[in-house]
Amino acid sequence: MPLDTPPFARDIIAATRHCTQQQQQIQFSSSTNKHSSLGRARRRTPSTVIKSEQMKNKNEGLEYEEEDDMLKGEEAFKTTKVPPWRKQITLRSLVTSFVLSIVFNFIVCKLNLTTGVIPSLNVAAGLLGFAVLKSYTALLSKFGLLKQPFTRQENTVIQTCVVASSGIAFSGGTASYILGMSPYIAAQGGAAQNTPINTKTISLGWMFGFLFAVSFVGLFSIVPLRKMMILKYKLTYPSGTATALLINSFHTPKGAKLAKKQVSLLFKSFCGSFLFAFFQWFFATADECGFSSFPTFGLQAYKQKFYFDFSSTYVGVGMICPHIINISLLIGSIISWGILWPLIEQKKGIWYSTDLPASSLHGLQGYKVFVAIAMILGDGIYHCVSMLTQTGCSLVAQFTKKKVSYSPQGRDSDTENEDNDDKIRKDYFLKDQIPMWVAGTGYVVLAVVSIISVSHIFPQLKWYHILVAYLIAPVLAFCNAYGCGLTDWSLASNYGKIAILIFSGWVGLDKGGVIAGLASCGVMMSIVSTASDLMQDFKTGYLTLASPRSMFFSQVIGTAMGCFATPLVFWFFYKAYTIGDPDGSYPAPFGQVYRGISLLGVEGFSSLPKNCLKLAIIFFFLAILINIIHDLLARYETKYKIHRFIPNAMSMAIPFYLGGYFAIDMCIGSLILYLWERKNKQKAKDFGPALASGLICGESLWGIPAAILALAGVRAPICMKFLSAPVNGKVQAFLDGAR
Repeated sequence: MPLDTPPFARDIIAATRHCTQQQQQIQFSSSTNKHSSLGRARRRTPSTVIKSEQMKNKNEGLEYEEEDDMLKGEEAFKTTKVPPWRKQITLRSLVTSFVLSIVFNFIVCKLNLTTGVIPSLNVAAGLLGFAVLKSYTALLSKFGLLKQPFTRQENTVIQTCVVASSGIAFSGGTASYILGMSPYIAAQGGAAQNTPINTKTISLGWMFGFLFAVSFVGLFSIVPLRKMMILKYKLTYPSGTATALLINSFHTPKGAKLAKKQVSLLFKSFCGSFLFAFFQWFFATADECGFSSFPTFGLQAYKQKFYFDFSSTYVGVGMICPHIINISLLIGSIISWGILWPLIEQKKGIWYSTDLPASSLHGLQGYKVFVAIAMILGDGIYHCVSMLTQTGCSLVAQFTKKKVSYSPQGRDSDTENEDNDDKIRKDYFLKDQIPMWVAGTGYVVLAVVSIISVSHIFPQLKWYHILVAYLIAPVLAFCNAYGCGLTDWSLASNYGKIAILIFSGWVGLDKGGVIAGLASCGVMMSIVSTASDLMQDFKTGYLTLASPRSMFFSQVIGTAMGCFATPLVFWFFYKAYTIGDPDGSYPAPFGQVYRGISLLGVEGFSSLPKNCLKLAIIFFFLAILINIIHDLLARYETKYKIHRFIPNAMSMAIPFYLGGYFAIDMCIGSLILYLWERKNKQKAKDFGPALASGLICGESLWGIPAAILALAGVRAPICMKFLSAPVNGKVQAFLDGAR
């Protein structure tokens, strides 16, 4: 276990180790008693007989309890009545969803503004929704005021609303394409494209209008295909399925007991993370002060952004993300900040001018941004082509597949249970239909409203540009939703980047192509992202017997919550801190990246510094090569599963711009989880997400009072800074002279 592990995480792992040791001692003791029982049989007293009878009765009770826990699928809920869809969406579920959506918007916004790495929050949303509403209903039940029990369908509604709202925090682009429009980000790229027609001042008014105009269209584009995706093609939608299994387990007798322990651990880790972030605030009165600037591996490594910054948020994120993602981030950090950038910096004055500011895209910053863009585009284009190919092949296979009749003979009980579950779920899934005309009319009406609104907000993007986007979008939404069902991989941001290149080049630099490309990205991302999210929720609802209507309206309500909360939360950070400074606390890397992609669309490769194009091409094809190797090994090599150790190209690209500090945080999170799994794999599986969610939520929510203090002009009282010995001597001499 590393020394830098947060104290509360160390306590959890130590407690787990202690429990395991106790279990081993108990097993050893019971084994010894078993072998020596014959020798002690004659010495039994009446009290020992009574105790043995009590233990026997207790064991019989456990056996009955285990029999209840052995119920599978819908059989476990045969005594629970499924409420109608109108009663699945309750006032208490909507209030809970709104509160949690604000919390998750702060989390996603902070992650977007720091590194842009956002894990799947479905499990956290389901767990927190269960914790809040279960506590509320338990309190009402204690006083005899509970009128409607807390059901898994209501839990699903909460999870759907929260994930839909936090999804807007991502697809809404406040930290990516919207931030890329701002004059501050534009000024970092040089004067050529920092013109009024290619910038737009960020304000709450047009952000509200834009998000409400584009965020609902995608919901209607995919609704007619829900039966085909879920019932006919039986797509798995891994995240939706995992969330449904989690919610189902919470509401079974065994799951309820486990959920109480998970909630307890989540609360403890939440409090520990929040208090630790509060403690760190006292030592960070300015930039490069405090624990976040601790030179863990030395001052030279700190200069190249290799250090542990004591962020419990990214330790938690590292526990949720797969190990290979965290390792890929670290590999990308070493390649870029450990090797590539120091070598390019030695070419200063040869490859780029020495007079350029550090933030200029024509200097070292340009290499960082455009090489990262090249890897991101290479990875994105490969996955788009791969996903379209898989979708086409799968559809052909589905249409050419011959029907096979199965004989009822020879079926085992598990198959019969699965068939019975499918029948029950299918009946409820088909019970509440959403008419086709509602979906078609909704898409057309909302598309017309969006075309008028968006062309008014962004005059650079004409109505016919948006019309073309809405004609193409349903096809891409279907491909993304279908591919997400196969692989759990949403390519919404990749489709958005391709839209930037197409529409920015179509409009041109003189007519505001930079803004047009970024705005078209928002239109495309909103449709494609919400479509796949809705289909994930339909899958969750299918497995929890939640009505498709309740899922659809929950998604609509959650989207509305996100359109309201996302601009406000972003504005909170935008006014409290300097957003977009590469060396600041909130560098918002994707704001510069998305604007850089738009610049490529309007200016071509002429905007790149010397030899940057060669490096970009190399890393573009490197990303494609990495993906090809991974897919070939995954397809043909099965014995050693080497493909699990191939790094992820997209993850490698992110540190090219930011550095390796957050990758180290996430690797520590991975290490904690790995050691936990080695010690007790089942406990790590059961309690790891709860611990990680608490770590993420605690520090992220400290951002609210921290931002309020910053807006009020309250600064921390101490600056804890680290200096080299020679610099410290100069500072001390200066202070002595000043006295």
